[in-house]
Amino acid sequence: MSGGAAGRVAALDLGAKRIGVAYSDSGRTLASPWGTIQRSGDAVRDRRTVVDAVREIEASTVVVGLPLSLSGEAGPAARAALEEAAALRALLEPLGVRVETADERFTTVEAERSLAAAGRRGKAARKVVDSAAAMVLLQSWLDQA
Repeated sequence: MSGGAAGRVAALDLGAKRIGVAYSDSGRTLASPWGTIQRSGDAVRDRRTVVDAVREIEASTVVVGLPLSLSGEAGPAARAALEEAAALRALLEPLGVRVETADERFTTVEAERSLAAAGRRGKAARKVVDSAAAMVLLQSWLDQA
């Protein structure tokens, strides 16, 4: 985690079908949902789309959600997220964008609860749960920075 850096932060919730994206204000106090990136099945194309989103957001840091197991161990999903973070790091760091990972346990559950409390369930919730999970991840990261 980086406490002293400046600029917006983007967060990514990596899913099999979609990548949820959230961003912070430049003061790094509040996370907001940006939207989702539909996976194309082509990892290179998807990474380019992520880079485009990060540029649009004007983020200086990207936080990639790390889905650790309940015991805190890195299973297959976490290892895949670490590989994806490394691939994004290779693309973004030459542009001056730092890439790091953060524990994302319970972010989707918390996002689903928040959406349900706001009256969004079923299909309406599925459309935004990924960006809401990225927002929960990012807000947690910001609060700890």
